Amino acid sequence: MNREPSATRAEPSAIRVEIGELVLDGFRADPERVSEAFERELTRLVEKHGVPMAADGPVALDALSGLPPLRAGLSARRLGQELARAVHEGLSGHGEVTR
Repeated sequence: MNREPSATRAEPSAIRVEIGELVLDGFRADPERVSEAFERELTRLVEKHGVPMAADGPVALDALSGLPPLRAGLSARRLGQELARAVHEGLSGHGEVTR
């Protein structure tokens, strides 16, 4: 009995997430520290979980909205981490996407 080999999905050799602008209203944290923490946490999440929205190929989004609110008063590090988690949730298919 001959069987065709099952199709296997190749893992991407690189994942690139490019974010043009993050708007944070009502926060007093150092934007540079927030950005560093955001990038570090988003990189960790993408490496661990990938980008489910892009499972079938490259995806370009104009905006990602409808994400959970973030508490004011967070430290820059914590704000960056929480923001990265919210963005990754959006990239996982949660929230509203504008293409």
